[in-house]
Amino acid sequence: MQKKKLGRSGVEVGIVGLGAAFIGVSRVDLAPKVYSGQPQHMDLELGARAVHAALEAGGTLVDTAPLYGDFRSEELIGRALRQRPDLAAGCIVTTKVGRIYAGYDFSSDAVLRSVEESQRRLGLERFAVLYIHDPMGWPMEQILGKDRALGALRRLQDQGIVKAVGIAANEPATNALYIETGEFDAAVVPEAWSLLNQKGLERILPAAERHNVGLVIATPLERGLLATGPQPGIDYLARRFSPRVLERVARIQALCREYQVPLAAAALQWCTRHPQVAATVPGARTPEEARENTLAGQVVIPEGFWQDLEPLVQHWESGVDR
Repeated sequence: MQKKKLGRSGVEVGIVGLGAAFIGVSRVDLAPKVYSGQPQHMDLELGARAVHAALEAGGTLVDTAPLYGDFRSEELIGRALRQRPDLAAGCIVTTKVGRIYAGYDFSSDAVLRSVEESQRRLGLERFAVLYIHDPMGWPMEQILGKDRALGALRRLQDQGIVKAVGIAANEPATNALYIETGEFDAAVVPEAWSLLNQKGLERILPAAERHNVGLVIATPLERGLLATGPQPGIDYLARRFSPRVLERVARIQALCREYQVPLAAAALQWCTRHPQVAATVPGARTPEEARENTLAGQVVIPEGFWQDLEPLVQHWESGVDR
């Protein structure tokens, strides 16, 4: 798989990683239950096999957080790495601090405690990247102070426990604010960069270019629409796509068929064509999804396809067209 440098961090990652928010969830309809606080629907063994599938297919990056499955995502990733030390040797696991299912705590003590607990669950001593997770609505000084989350992560940098510090907010405006400070080496960016969403062009990508912040794109497949194409009766997990959007995706899918390029490969690789975007982390629930996503990052796509795709790429406003 092609690899790229994650901005100024110097960390090198494969362009398609594994997003672990719903890993090990056997059915799509159970994913909202996991997100709403029922982690028992996240099967540890199924999730571990999904991690193995992604790494066996050539993936190198796994992105998780204590929030995901109320710690269960980290637990199953740790299990997977212990089961397959051969795969663990080439794997980069990134996780987050500041938010768990029970609430938020961006104090220095809470962050240091969170990292220790993540080390234990994952079986890792050091991290390539740790992200501050979802500080939406918090005064910035309560995140960036020396005795707050950023200060704690800086101390861990000095100790060699973490190489790079990042921001990961589930809201583009918040991500933009923090990237614009120049304090962060990397950012996980959902809801702002895909074939259907170019909100990142407004502030996130310009700020990332100014400060050489490496970007990892979440939700690049728009909850599955850009993996399967329009299909009747599919629940896209809180997405409601208008007929205009579905028609455009159908046209993109037709172009993919003409070039014999999988739709998911086009969607994922399009994201990483921007120089500041190092990787995408599409969510996968099962080994099959994890393998398919990872292999999509290895498809060779001719330049002519990208030229023909360009007129079909358009931003669609959430709540209006999407």
